[in-house]
Amino acid sequence: MKPVSFHPLVEEELAEIISYYRTVSGARLADNLQHEFFNFIDLARSTPGRFHCVQDSVRRANLKRFPYHFLFIEKPDRIRVLVVRHHSRHPTFGIDRT
Repeated sequence: MKPVSFHPLVEEELAEIISYYRTVSGARLADNLQHEFFNFIDLARSTPGRFHCVQDSVRRANLKRFPYHFLFIEKPDRIRVLVVRHHSRHPTFGIDRT
């Protein structure tokens, strides 16, 4: 399994999403979202090819229970997560990050 690295803005994006869920729906749902996100990170680390390419080598992993996804690229030595975004965000938002 490859190690994972995150673009610096990913931590902020995930924290905002979790904070929103914690405020609106409570800690349990926020924790569930965080758990699902990191489960999908593990899937991307172990089998990155299972996720479809959206542009060049950028792949998209959709969460199952929540309307969010993340974009990542597979590098020779690691997986790099570029952005976490809501499904309704513009498709090019965050795709140019490295």
